[in-house]
Amino acid sequence: MLFELDRLGALSDAVKRGLRVLKSFSITPRTDGMPTFEISIDPELGRADSGDLGRDIGDLIVAVGEAARDRGRGLLISIDEIQYLNELELGALISAVHRTTQLTLPVVLVGAGLPQIAALAGEAKSYSERLFNFPRVDSLDDPEAREAIERPAVDAGVRFDRAALDEIVRLTHGYPYFLQEWAYHVWNHATRSPITLADIRNVEAPVLEQLDNNFFKVRFDRLTPTEKRYLRAMASLGSGSHRSGEIAERYGAKVESVAPMRSGLIRKGMIFSPQHGETAFTVPLFDEFMMRVMP
Repeated sequence: MLFELDRLGALSDAVKRGLRVLKSFSITPRTDGMPTFEISIDPELGRADSGDLGRDIGDLIVAVGEAARDRGRGLLISIDEIQYLNELELGALISAVHRTTQLTLPVVLVGAGLPQIAALAGEAKSYSERLFNFPRVDSLDDPEAREAIERPAVDAGVRFDRAALDEIVRLTHGYPYFLQEWAYHVWNHATRSPITLADIRNVEAPVLEQLDNNFFKVRFDRLTPTEKRYLRAMASLGSGSHRSGEIAERYGAKVESVAPMRSGLIRKGMIFSPQHGETAFTVPLFDEFMMRVMP
């Protein structure tokens, strides 16, 4: 980002200072075979060199924000799967953005991830709910799911029967990735327009195999044997959210004894708490997968 700002004109004091702060920042970038780079400038002593991540990342982002302001630009930091940052890392990032807000610097943080983001941010820094918005981007509703399947097909001169659309929406629960998989497989299978309900039924087995092997199993393989049994007990209660006590009872233990395991599953992104005392899978159809993989 600083190099991009540097290219916008003569090296300004703010950009030069940003580069010096980056030089001070005491983290060595992983190159993984990529070309290495050097900053041929003296470090900014006393900024981003304490070894305290919370303080140093703040110094660095403030310096980059100041350089962006000097160039009449804005700085956007976007992070996917943000729930995988640990509490120290997430807290450092939130503190840094808080400092840029106090200094009215043109810095924006956009993080995407699973529903527990708001709770994790609150645990990392109590003031995060005042600093950020937490909009929920959920499965598509019925009209949106139909449009996502139908519009690209119409553009290519192909129609879906209403019954075929009904079935895809029902099977996918409107979850975008599942819509992609079903539409992809049925498109390759169907030989003529309109695509029918029979076409949908004919690709059900390969779609489920694809989802099981490439989507659900990746998550399943990260689980311990006891976590698998807990999620299997939860799956047996059906779709939707369930009371934590009800899951513990089906698992065969007291709520208190399985609470640490439930917390660990939330950290792994397998489940979340839509409201106090309730538990749900983070993606739809995982309950059905658990019933298939652990009959």
